[in-house]
Amino acid sequence: MVAGEWRAHPGRAIIGALAIAVGVALGFAVHLVNRSALDSFASAINTVGGAADLQVHSVSPAGFAEALYPVMARVAGVAAASPVVELGASSGARTDRRGRITLLGIDGLRAAVVTPSLIGAPMGGAQAPNADAVYVSRAALDTLHARVGGRTALVAAGVRREFRIAGVLPGAGDDEALAVIDIADAQWRFGQLGRLQRIDVKLAPGVDRAAVAARIAALLPSDAELVSPASAGARSAALSRAYRVNLEMLAMVALLTGGFLVYSAQSLAVARRRPQFALLRVLGLRRRALVGQLVAEGAIIGVVGAAAGTAMGYALADLAVTQLGGDLGGGYVRDGARLAFAPLAALVFSGLGVAVAVASSIVPAIAAGRAQPAIALKSAGDLTDPRHRPRALPGLVLIGLGGLAALGPPLWGLPLLGYAAMALILAGGIAIMPALARGLLTPLQRLTGLPPVFDLAVKRLWGAPEQAAVALCGIVASTSLMVAMAVMVTSFRGSVDEWLTAVLPSDVYLHVEGAEAGGLDTAAQAVLAATPGVKAMTFVRQIPLRLAADRPAVMVSAQAIDAANPGGALPLIGPSVAVPVGMTAVYVSEPMRWLYGLHPGDRTTLPLGGAARPVFVAGVWRDYARQFGAIAISDADFARLTGDNSKTEAAVTLAKGAKPAHVIAAMRRRLPPALAPQTLFAEPRQMRAMALTLFDRSFAVTYALEAIAIIIGLIGVAATFSAQTLARTREFGMLRHIGVRQRQIIAMLAAEGAALGLVGVIAGVGLGLVMAQVLIHVVNPQSFHWTMDTKLPWGLFAALVAALVSAAAGTAVLAGRRALSADAVRAVREDW
Repeated sequence: MVAGEWRAHPGRAIIGALAIAVGVALGFAVHLVNRSALDSFASAINTVGGAADLQVHSVSPAGFAEALYPVMARVAGVAAASPVVELGASSGARTDRRGRITLLGIDGLRAAVVTPSLIGAPMGGAQAPNADAVYVSRAALDTLHARVGGRTALVAAGVRREFRIAGVLPGAGDDEALAVIDIADAQWRFGQLGRLQRIDVKLAPGVDRAAVAARIAALLPSDAELVSPASAGARSAALSRAYRVNLEMLAMVALLTGGFLVYSAQSLAVARRRPQFALLRVLGLRRRALVGQLVAEGAIIGVVGAAAGTAMGYALADLAVTQLGGDLGGGYVRDGARLAFAPLAALVFSGLGVAVAVASSIVPAIAAGRAQPAIALKSAGDLTDPRHRPRALPGLVLIGLGGLAALGPPLWGLPLLGYAAMALILAGGIAIMPALARGLLTPLQRLTGLPPVFDLAVKRLWGAPEQAAVALCGIVASTSLMVAMAVMVTSFRGSVDEWLTAVLPSDVYLHVEGAEAGGLDTAAQAVLAATPGVKAMTFVRQIPLRLAADRPAVMVSAQAIDAANPGGALPLIGPSVAVPVGMTAVYVSEPMRWLYGLHPGDRTTLPLGGAARPVFVAGVWRDYARQFGAIAISDADFARLTGDNSKTEAAVTLAKGAKPAHVIAAMRRRLPPALAPQTLFAEPRQMRAMALTLFDRSFAVTYALEAIAIIIGLIGVAATFSAQTLARTREFGMLRHIGVRQRQIIAMLAAEGAALGLVGVIAGVGLGLVMAQVLIHVVNPQSFHWTMDTKLPWGLFAALVAALVSAAAGTAVLAGRRALSADAVRAVREDW
């Protein structure tokens, strides 16, 4: 019986399986890519860290005093300690992140015991002492465009030095760009005398790791922290955690939308086959067996869709890694992520697909089982009395519960209640559809003087609200999902664009790439400021600062801030507060407020200049550039606390009539030779265009989900009206018997389709706007710690209304022509 139904109407089964396949494919693909990104993180940690048991790491690129090394080596339970200088470096020829490598200075004798994977293999097998020797990983050879035995230039801490590539690092991973030199050479050549960035620790066999870690932590100064492999992994994973979880949740929403499409198709198929089921019941088939058969049909659809979705998901993941990288365009990991099939994940997502298909078939199956056979033998429409008023209360309760869930806090740092709120609101919106359809059509139903075909179309929809609701299910689910994502992305993009306009008021901007441990000294700043055509130049120093072992670093931005008017330099959110006498003022970004619970008026300490410096939070400012937090401080206060007067960025105001290209060329000639290749210049329009391009790239997967939602919605419209129209063949035959012409029935169907499509769009847009507010004001702040203003894509709304209404009307007409292809006598033969 199932095979016969699917042979007669293969399209509906295929559409249902395709809807499940799309959801499974998206979820499985996102999981595979996320897993490849995490594997890439873990590989990078193991490669750079050398698989040490513990690490003492500096909280800033400035490092800590090397006197800490012998202290660590003597801690009870420490078998050996290895001092390391760790610097971000580049080849001096490339300024993008693909040109960056990690430069390590190690003590070969100590590292051989603690981190042997960092020991290089010299060319020819014999290691001859050489002050300019460097050992590189295979990935670093590609990055430097060099060969073993050749020479290469490395720029780090604002200094350029040349080295001979003496060999490779056989213990390094294939994807991590790593270079290793002698520690004394690193300290001498790159201005790190007396400083270390980390100490790798090997524990004695059988010791209590927690006890040793506690002893080490008790001896650490404020500019050092203890890092374990677990905390390092958590820190790296946190870089993309929110992005990954949000993509997985959106993929699950797409699967849920596919479930509504299966529900719609199954409900309409049950309605069309109701006389067949009634006949089977009369012939002795039990209700339980009938329900089991329909649920089994849904399970088969789910199995087919899950199998296809698993294959599609792997192919999609491979394409995503190839085209967007292991971060799906998010910009969190460098290229080189490798894709591996995950059997357990495939089973989980396949199981979810089958479960959604089965759950979507249960309600129609139960409805078919409850139908009275005698009535169902003669009925092909709604079994409810047209005078029955659909109940809106269950849907309103679900929407209310969704609103309450949206008020909840994040769980484990993730907006899980926010996504639960979206699911409840979506379910409530679907549940309220019969009442909404009746309410929206009631004014039209009461109108007099309408053309007969339009009057008949309206009254038919008004009198069959349950069937209309089934038809609206897939439309509303897919439309609301698409609208919610579109409004969120439009709001985010618009807010970012406005923020960029506010924070980029100058004519030209300068940025020194990879200058975390160095930058432009005061002499270089003076030379640049005196460039012809420069009216004014404001310098900024930015350094990453680690405030927690398991969280990514925050960015400290030392810039010119007028204490009397901090809003002139920063896009403050709300007013600033007065700073107590003798306190150092800092201004935290929105993510800092979310992640560290800092608010205006709070006091805290920052590890700057080798000591814990007390500071006062004077305000909060909007920053879309750094998801994990930023701290703005006056450059004078920063120099006083750290003794660091170097700068890494500058905003340039040009003299009247000066041409940006000429001034940029002149400034580039005045840069120190070591920093010139690493210095980027850009005008505000270029920076805005670049930032928005990166934004679009990071949201490429979201755009794809929007497109898929639209496609699912259009497929749902086609499946819905095709099944509904074909189920009404006898109705059309009766109308033709009483004198209604074929073209009038076609017009009636077009009116029904357009009206139902319009109701679906209105409901979908309204529900989507509510879900968008959850995304904007709950999910995004709890995930990415940013707030934004709601902006509506009116053009998209108009196109959506036109597309869905046209598709609904057109599909109804095409299906009606097929239903009317039989003559009127044959159409009503079952009534004889």
